[in-house]
Amino acid sequence: MDTFDNANPFQYAPAPESRDIARLKPSYGIYLNGEFRDGRGEAVKTINPATEEPLAEIAEADATDVDDAVSAARAAYQGTWSRTTPAERSKYLFRIARAIQERGRELAVLETLDNGKPISESRDVDIPTAAAHFFYYAGWADKLGYAGFGPEPRPIGVAGQIIPWNFPLLMAAWKIAPALATGNTVVLKPAETTPLTAITLAEIIAECDLPAGVVNILPGGPSVGQALVEHPGVDKIAFTGSTAVGKQIQKSVAVSGKRLSLELGGKAANIVFDDAPIDQAVEGIVNGIFFNQGHVCCAGSRLLVQESVHEEVIAALQERLQTLRMGDPLDKNTDIGAINSAAQLARVRALADSGDAEGAIRWSPECHLPDKGFWFPPTIFTGVSQANRIAREEIFGPVLSVLTFRTPAEAVEKANNTPYGLSAGIWTEKGSRILWMANRLRAGVIWANTFNRFDPTSPFGGYQESGFGREGGRHGLEAYLAQ
Repeated sequence: MDTFDNANPFQYAPAPESRDIARLKPSYGIYLNGEFRDGRGEAVKTINPATEEPLAEIAEADATDVDDAVSAARAAYQGTWSRTTPAERSKYLFRIARAIQERGRELAVLETLDNGKPISESRDVDIPTAAAHFFYYAGWADKLGYAGFGPEPRPIGVAGQIIPWNFPLLMAAWKIAPALATGNTVVLKPAETTPLTAITLAEIIAECDLPAGVVNILPGGPSVGQALVEHPGVDKIAFTGSTAVGKQIQKSVAVSGKRLSLELGGKAANIVFDDAPIDQAVEGIVNGIFFNQGHVCCAGSRLLVQESVHEEVIAALQERLQTLRMGDPLDKNTDIGAINSAAQLARVRALADSGDAEGAIRWSPECHLPDKGFWFPPTIFTGVSQANRIAREEIFGPVLSVLTFRTPAEAVEKANNTPYGLSAGIWTEKGSRILWMANRLRAGVIWANTFNRFDPTSPFGGYQESGFGREGGRHGLEAYLAQ
């Protein structure tokens, strides 16, 4: 008979998802002009961040492959795709969306193996939202004349798209769906550490009989991205990633005539007022910074708490963190998975150490870190100054910096004291205060009494060093239409 532990009444038996569902192949290549082939670049192994075991070998692309892919995309744009009616484009997008749903379990396991995020997040957030974006833009494909961008909007041409490793399939959907809906063709470069779901998306696209060359997917490192950005045959660049790389891309395309949209870093403020429902706010704080191990550009990595409830919020937050489960990302009970790579783990550790060195107070719940893999415990820093690195630099990990404020005006001043401007959160019972704050916060997305909620019908993007342009919603069409 099982014994009951009074000290730990809520015990979870392991609930692992089978990795065999991923149907991993020994090796993968690139998808170019409707065909799968080995890239001409280096053959590298993609690894499981939770175990450091190799998953598959990737024959990456090189600059010659980029040239071939752009030529194929140009030929498809001028040939078959430009003659495809908007209604037909819509049908292709619907097919892709349904196929993503049908292969959802496989894609979720692949994403978790390759990225390190918990299977519950891949299954319940990443894959359904990726399918939803294709469904949403399928609905727009034959209605572009009513989108507010002129009666006869025209596509730009060939779109070069570069996506990050934190939401591999979802970011591919964000980029590809509106580009196809508006009549453009695509060359997409997934992140070098997480190529598997993008390659599987290529399989889905091939199965849906999309004309050859309309979508080309080239796994590879920074040199492949640079070749795509600098290629004269590309009409538009869409990039999601770090601010530093975004600035380099902006300089590169400044005199080229290419259209450009950038979705870059963030240092979002999550602001809790003294009238906020504390339990609800704590759940929002946890979701804001520890979802996807903090690998979220709009993560609420700065917590601003009104002084009168500071101690109460921190106590409740610490109690909540002790219930989070860290471990095997394929376990359906897991809340916190692995950091995506050794390089990212080193950055998170370095910035956390800077918090110690600059006098902030570190706290983490007791948790066992696995012997292998890239792991970092959920961490809170209190006593943080606005001058501290952890309050100014994007950590992109499960690290929360806590500051205090007394008045709404001070909260606005501290929240806006950042070069970024991607997102913010407001927790209060007063609707008038929400509107007052929202009108003064310099952020592209502002959540009220929630955080990290996404929908394909809503635009997403930032200001300042968080980039420019919007993805999602009707606004997301504009980036792929000629002005």
